[in-house]
Amino acid sequence: MKNININDFKVTQKIQIKNLQTTYDLEASENTIEDELEDIREKLGKLQDTMYAHGKYAVLVCLQGMDTAGKDSLIREVFKDFNTRGIVVHSFKVPTELELNHDYLWRHYIALPSRGKFCIFNRTHYENVLVTRVHPGYILGENIPTVNSVDDVNNAFWDRRFKEINNFEKHVVDNGTIIFKFFLNLSKKEQKNRLLRRLEKQEKNWKFSPGDLKERKLWEKYQECYEDLLNRSSTNYAPWYAIPADDKETARYIVAKTMYDTLKTYTDIQEPELDDDIKANLELYKQQLQSEE
Repeated sequence: MKNININDFKVTQKIQIKNLQTTYDLEASENTIEDELEDIREKLGKLQDTMYAHGKYAVLVCLQGMDTAGKDSLIREVFKDFNTRGIVVHSFKVPTELELNHDYLWRHYIALPSRGKFCIFNRTHYENVLVTRVHPGYILGENIPTVNSVDDVNNAFWDRRFKEINNFEKHVVDNGTIIFKFFLNLSKKEQKNRLLRRLEKQEKNWKFSPGDLKERKLWEKYQECYEDLLNRSSTNYAPWYAIPADDKETARYIVAKTMYDTLKTYTDIQEPELDDDIKANLELYKQQLQSEE
């Protein structure tokens, strides 16, 4: 199987989305890729236990991609070996009335993981510079004092919002959160195939919504917004990784390897040492337990 360099997928300079890969050949069979993924996710599960005990870092995993890009199945397959006490998934839908009564980052901030835990944002705070940019009328629902019409949702508005998001991420990183941002880059042709499967297979019908077709008609606009998003918010402290997503198994493997290869560089993440007094009396504690009737 091909040995990959995770930096090949990191967005480190200005990109054009049309030049990004949607497929990637790992030069291996599907079974081999699944076996390699199983090995990495077991290592990630053990690392999660260590991080939970260590209790100093949190991990935020951000997943973005067009409809059918494979976010849900990726979460299921990559994080299968995690202890449920140390991981939570948030899927951000249309903002509720309560959420709209706060600033747009509020609902994301309160969902951040505590130290020692992993959190997955299935769709993320970047929806606030993505779907709202494709549909700027949605911004009016946020009831922002300086926005009285769609005309106020201008370039200066988006410049400010990107700056706020970058600052938000810098703040949480500086306070111990490791951020992974994955853009699942799906081709328009493959999205069509996946939408057709949802219609053709009865057990997948529930996943289909007529709204998917309406959003698909805006494909080019979404691609423009994703391109701008990647160029303006991939930073050294919270970089984006553009993951070829036409093949789900390959995408899952690359995501898992990216996380593991990055996290294992944090050599300070270790299980805590027992207090010297406790360590010195381990045999005594064992004898006390064994002497119980």
